[in-house]
Amino acid sequence: MSFIAIPRGLKSSKSTKPSNGCAARVGVRSFHVANKQTSVNNFNFSTSVFSFATPIQSRSVIFRSFSTGESKVIKVPPMGDSITSGSIKWLKNVGDGVKQDDHIADIETDKVTITVRAPFSGTIENQLAQSGDDVRVGADLYSIKVGDAPASSSAPKAEKAAPSQPSAPKATPEPVSNPKPTPTPTPSPVSSAPSTPAPSTPVSTPAPSTASGIREHREKMSRMRIRIADRLKDSQNTYAMLTTFQECDMSGLMELRKTFGEEFQKKHNVKLGFMSAFVKASVTALREQPIVNAVIDGNQIVHRDYVDVSVAVATPNGLVVPVLRDADQLSLADIEKGIAALGTKARDGKLAIEDMTGGTFTISNGGVYGSMMGTPIINPPQSAILGMHAITDRAVVVNGQIVIRPMMYLALTYDHRLIDGREAVTFLRKIKFVVEDPRRLLLEV
Repeated sequence: MSFIAIPRGLKSSKSTKPSNGCAARVGVRSFHVANKQTSVNNFNFSTSVFSFATPIQSRSVIFRSFSTGESKVIKVPPMGDSITSGSIKWLKNVGDGVKQDDHIADIETDKVTITVRAPFSGTIENQLAQSGDDVRVGADLYSIKVGDAPASSSAPKAEKAAPSQPSAPKATPEPVSNPKPTPTPTPSPVSSAPSTPAPSTPVSTPAPSTASGIREHREKMSRMRIRIADRLKDSQNTYAMLTTFQECDMSGLMELRKTFGEEFQKKHNVKLGFMSAFVKASVTALREQPIVNAVIDGNQIVHRDYVDVSVAVATPNGLVVPVLRDADQLSLADIEKGIAALGTKARDGKLAIEDMTGGTFTISNGGVYGSMMGTPIINPPQSAILGMHAITDRAVVVNGQIVIRPMMYLALTYDHRLIDGREAVTFLRKIKFVVEDPRRLLLEV
């Protein structure tokens, strides 16, 4: 029996003998209990109202309880705005004991993965949907039997292991009588004869399977993968996408990291990476070319007076683009910390819908996978995306001399309906100049 105390408002009681309930005594003050039955959200509670006797004015307290062993049906939890259903994946089976707040299942939506946790301790009695099924918000999901069942879940395992042991000693006494007729090895040639044709039959069985030509298998697409596919195709069908390129000398930024990287990490407890410099460079370029930060909405152009940078992150379930809010107000250290936090949440599957909504400009770093050059696709509802690529040593001409420098190709895909070629090229060249000479970040030039 579990109790939850809920205080009520102050009231005076003049009755020292309850009409319905039982009298009790705590110190010198007596109180009575009145039993009631209450039903809240499909949970039946026994409600006991405790009222103190006359000598004092006091608070009446309600104790709510539920019976151990009672079965409760748990419904599909809310998943956020505009999300009404998801695909269930069970992590616990029927009969498993769970403790309160244990991770029971995941519900994958087209945006985020929702974690389903046990509301209280007990044993899972029934699962009303199978793994892979679509479930809707508010529908019955599973039933749980209230009680401290986790400890008993390990007991049956030990009981199942025990009966396997008595079978072993029964096998040992039988071979004890067999060693006496040792002359039996003479029929061994007889047994070898049938053993030879045996391997011939299994060899013939795999042959027809390969000859049948079945060399593929199918699996159901995840809801997130379906959503990604739809959005990418919609982007291609909606935008007049055009990509412009630049090459960027990374030696200045790499020298900055080499000189101050260790000191930066000691002070800010985060490594100085390349992403923070490209975010700051993008902010500078967006200020000079605000049309890149705008978007077409019907017959209107929406100009955003803020900069929220979406950072593409690869996860086992697909590509997600969490948003770094107000990037124009953040320092290099704040940007690195924000990107690290979003990356951790993405890989752990803990991104919320709020983490991925919005965004005015996207940066995708395919260089971490060795991509030399590519044309990124715009992330709706934005108008441009910056693609970073791998850093490779190449021969370039500097001040009339051929030198080896670490170079990176930059790609900017933009909506040509809104952004003209001049603005796009000027925007990308600004990012190149700022990254090549990080002192521009300090001077804001």
